[in-house]
Amino acid sequence: MRVLFTTWAWPSHLYALVPLAWACRAAGHEVLVVSQPGLRNEIAATGLPGAAVGTDVDGVGMVRGYVMPSETGPVIEPAEPAESAGSTEPPGHAGSTGSAGGTAPRTGRGPRAMRMFSAHADSMVDGLTEVASDWRADLVVYEPTALAGPLAAAAAGIPAVRLLYGVDLMARAGPLLPEVLAPLAERLGVKPDGYEPLGDLTIDPCPPGFQVPGDPPRLPMRYVPFNGPGVGGDDLPALPAKGRRRAVVTWGYTMARLHPELFLAGHAARALGALPDTEVVVAVSARQRPLLGELPDGVRVVVDAPLNAVVERADLVVAHGGAGTVLTSLRAGVPLLLVPQLPDHAGHAARVVATGSGEVLTRDEATAAQLREEAARLLDPHAGAAQREAARALRDAMLEQPAPAGLVGVLEERVVTCAA
Repeated sequence: MRVLFTTWAWPSHLYALVPLAWACRAAGHEVLVVSQPGLRNEIAATGLPGAAVGTDVDGVGMVRGYVMPSETGPVIEPAEPAESAGSTEPPGHAGSTGSAGGTAPRTGRGPRAMRMFSAHADSMVDGLTEVASDWRADLVVYEPTALAGPLAAAAAGIPAVRLLYGVDLMARAGPLLPEVLAPLAERLGVKPDGYEPLGDLTIDPCPPGFQVPGDPPRLPMRYVPFNGPGVGGDDLPALPAKGRRRAVVTWGYTMARLHPELFLAGHAARALGALPDTEVVVAVSARQRPLLGELPDGVRVVVDAPLNAVVERADLVVAHGGAGTVLTSLRAGVPLLLVPQLPDHAGHAARVVATGSGEVLTRDEATAAQLREEAARLLDPHAGAAQREAARALRDAMLEQPAPAGLVGVLEERVVTCAA
């Protein structure tokens, strides 16, 4: 079986595909990861074979257009293409625009995100279809916002499997997708009723009770963290000192790329650094390290370590609300304190609150005093007991779901059934 995995050039979306891709490869199947040129290095770092198609789209500039408004935070306008000239981002990120590049206006909600996703699909779909045909793919596995995936699969006459990276926030957009993708489907010669935009099958890494209810049916898969290559903070003790608690602060990759003032890791670390009997660990990338500013004595900074290795012995994770951070923390049974600033982060934060596995502050509520107060409550053995119990229950539910290796047989059956 030849399995083509695809995402547009966003590292966290790629990371969500890696465990199942490696499971397929370990089972003896051929695997190819396809994205825009800007993700070439990240794909190579996973150890999986990769290919680049299409052109790079200014995804960062588009995402800037729907940062949630804040009275205290900066007003973030979409990037203009001219900004790319002096960018220090690697190719394909904030400083790169291609023929399908552009910016997203600040008005509206859902349609704006659809314009971004369709711009990426427009960039990739012709090349992706060609690769699927030339490589003789038997199956396309795509993350939910990589809308070129189901179109390329339909054009190649093979099944498309949607692999979620978190809460299924695209499900409610399902009715909009045929109209959004109609020009691309027509370009490929795919009939409007000749494909399913939400995939022929959806695989879900969320534990029972965490996922938003509703259609389409989803096939459960155990969440296995992949947070990028690296070593896990060798200087970080396996356990905090006796009588002390460990709070991990991390802010993902997205917010720092949008604007330094949206990267609140340093602000949160300074707030928590004043808590008694608390070890504060900040997990950042090398590029983010200068954005932290001056930190209190005793705050430990871990650079370029996979997050799962850092949160394993934590008592609390304070973060932005990204899907990978949320699920990685819950996989370790650790409650969360979240400050979401993007709609999808807010969607994941809402499920954390709904399951009782943490608390949420808005950007305007996230003052140093309020962060410190909420963190102290969640770290307290009695006041935070309910959130810890809920997080551990979600961890146990995750571990009961089939490992990615257990899904390979399902993919094999899907290919055989569609080929018959």
